[in-house]
Amino acid sequence: MSIISKSNCPVPFDQQPLNEYLELKKSWLFSWSSYKINKYIITIFCIFLFLFLFIGFLISYTFFNVFSIWKLCILNFLICDVILFFVLMRVYLGWSYLIKRLMSAIIFYEESGWYDGQNWIKTSEYLIQDRLIGIYQIMPLISRIKCTCLVILFIFIIEYSFFIFFE
Repeated sequence: MSIISKSNCPVPFDQQPLNEYLELKKSWLFSWSSYKINKYIITIFCIFLFLFLFIGFLISYTFFNVFSIWKLCILNFLICDVILFFVLMRVYLGWSYLIKRLMSAIIFYEESGWYDGQNWIKTSEYLIQDRLIGIYQIMPLISRIKCTCLVILFIFIIEYSFFIFFE
């Protein structure tokens, strides 16, 4: 699918929901959420591993007075879970904003600035096309991100109970 300019659509090119979808799908932060499930899990694991090895130890060792290696590791896990959760929330919010625009029959757009917003009512052809993309392309991604966030929260609770146990 390539970027599409709708000639009978008054919405500026970069504010058309279909073009927003195509741009979001190409960006690195959002593209990995659309990978096949195996590659998605590997990507999440690689992001977590990067956070664990480089960011988490730096934050946990610098800002917290922890002298036990076990507490330092568990604290590192907790910090990495929180950072990964916020990254996933950013991805979730981006996709949810886009699905809201795709599923809506009325599109709000700005012609040249914040002060001259307009509304455009989609034709039935554009509405059907946008809703099909929303239902079959984006809804599964949103469900996958929600499930991943729930798993991370569950792991966080377990790690926090270990952190309290070692105290």
